[in-house]
Amino acid sequence: MYNSGMNTLLKTRFAPSPTGLMHFGNLRTALFNYLYAMRHKGQLLLRIEDTDLSRSETHYTDSILADLKGLGIEWQEGPYYQSERQAIYDNYYEILEKKASVYPCFCTEAQLALTRKVQLASGQPPRYPGTCRQLSVEAILSKKAANIPFTLRFEVSNEQKVEFQDLIKGEQRFDTSHIGDFIIRRNDGSASFMFCNAIDDALMGVTHALRGDDHLTNTPRQILILQALALPIPQYGHFPTILGLDSRPLSKRNGSRSIQALREEGFHPLAILNYLARLGHHDTDMGLLSLETLCEHFDLSHISSAPAHYDPAQLNYWQKLAMHQSTVAECWQQFSPWVKDWVPEDKINAFVEAIQPNIVMPMEALAWAQALFGEKRVLSDDLLKVIQEAGVPFFNTAIQLLDDPTLTFSEWMKNLQHSTGCKGKSLFFPLRAALTGALHGPELIRILDLLGIENAKSRLAEAAQYAQTL
Repeated sequence: MYNSGMNTLLKTRFAPSPTGLMHFGNLRTALFNYLYAMRHKGQLLLRIEDTDLSRSETHYTDSILADLKGLGIEWQEGPYYQSERQAIYDNYYEILEKKASVYPCFCTEAQLALTRKVQLASGQPPRYPGTCRQLSVEAILSKKAANIPFTLRFEVSNEQKVEFQDLIKGEQRFDTSHIGDFIIRRNDGSASFMFCNAIDDALMGVTHALRGDDHLTNTPRQILILQALALPIPQYGHFPTILGLDSRPLSKRNGSRSIQALREEGFHPLAILNYLARLGHHDTDMGLLSLETLCEHFDLSHISSAPAHYDPAQLNYWQKLAMHQSTVAECWQQFSPWVKDWVPEDKINAFVEAIQPNIVMPMEALAWAQALFGEKRVLSDDLLKVIQEAGVPFFNTAIQLLDDPTLTFSEWMKNLQHSTGCKGKSLFFPLRAALTGALHGPELIRILDLLGIENAKSRLAEAAQYAQTL
């Protein structure tokens, strides 16, 4: 059952439309509502706003649910589907019709577009001029009999003020003369966002509606609807928009990424959560925090009044922290989709421990798995040059020293340095080039452990051949 709105349980909501994949803006809204609810021992309600049947698709709903679950954002109520609630909306339309708070509008899109164009040209804000408000009963019945499509508009008095205390932006005041009569039912009979969003918040006991400030101008309209129906009005809070790399609202065109794509690429859930929790919200603790700790730290007073800027470098920073602070088991879970067919089962822990400090994205583990456990390697010209400069005696000496099983790794390196006179890069680079096919990477002692002595000797001998033939 829905809460009546009369209790004191704090309840936020996330109400996405399943018309596309979830992106940063959607997820931040979900996260902020979750953090606020958990911070105050409340509940998060999930509502799928799918009244636009022509654009809503089931696989987008499935993706939204998977994204939330994959990040650990759990809802305590729902999901509810607005497409199943049309009878409820119809009931409230009837109530408003009986109160004479609404009227049918037969204006076409072409007529409305022309009106907006004229208003803008004369420097006026575009709003509906009330063309159909004064239609007689006879005229309305005649148009309906002729099957002329019509919407339902909410009538707004020109002499009202709508005031509310925004939880983020502070006191807000709107003059209804600037709002105009607005549509609450489409010409196909479905409920508009403006209407069903407000009705459901009231009926479902939502106490706090936190959303982006692109919805700020919707709020006075929704308050007017709820006032007309004597329904509970939630407290509203509007946080600033996220801007893209070009300082325009974030979209796919200027850097936004779908959460599904991030998950498929292997971004760590904590990396995404820590990044978004600080995108427009200040936290003095700059360490990688658990979801529970992010809840404890969340405070609406810490939300910036300025727009937040998406920065992929910052996302990668949190990804690096998350990967480096993960347990071996957690890392392997991230790596395994890419490397499970390459890494021997008895080498899994050693492999993860070796490469973890060098990995930012899980897919990078594949290159190391192929370098360490693959049979064929292609060395770049830069690597061949390093091998040539080291020379055949360098690699032969390294092989001979490996024949002594009593030598520790540090003793092997010390003896190799003493015998060849090489040190620093001239010592390490040839060994790395020969053993891994790279000049940087995991510690050499871990590389030897993974390769095994015989395999390591084979690779050093191969490098000696390269050095001889170059």
